[in-house]
Amino acid sequence: MLYAILCYAHEETVFAWSKEEEDAVMARLHTVQEPLARAGKLGPTGRLMPTTAATTVRKGKDEPLVLDGPFAETKEALLGFYTVDVDTLDEAIAFSKQLSAVNPGSTSYEIRPFYVFHPGEMKT
Repeated sequence: MLYAILCYAHEETVFAWSKEEEDAVMARLHTVQEPLARAGKLGPTGRLMPTTAATTVRKGKDEPLVLDGPFAETKEALLGFYTVDVDTLDEAIAFSKQLSAVNPGSTSYEIRPFYVFHPGEMKT
């Protein structure tokens, strides 16, 4: 089963880290990620730039509006994501717990099952 694991964080904390702090966190995360990567169960991962770098296309009355930023009413923001192909939700939860233990900037990890959509291909 494919799962997206979404990492939420307080941007002001994460983007204030020194290079040394950033390198230390990334090294700890790499240690947690490596077993899944070796097993071929870790797909693409990514860190998103801060919401101040975002652009939002929002439905408008007549046509879509293009806005700077997401204008989210939240203290935490989506920082990045993992994709994993694991057998059970419990395995995705265990991986998320490990990530949480080594990432001082994260506030939560949201796990969602998903399927890969390839335009033009029909799946039954």
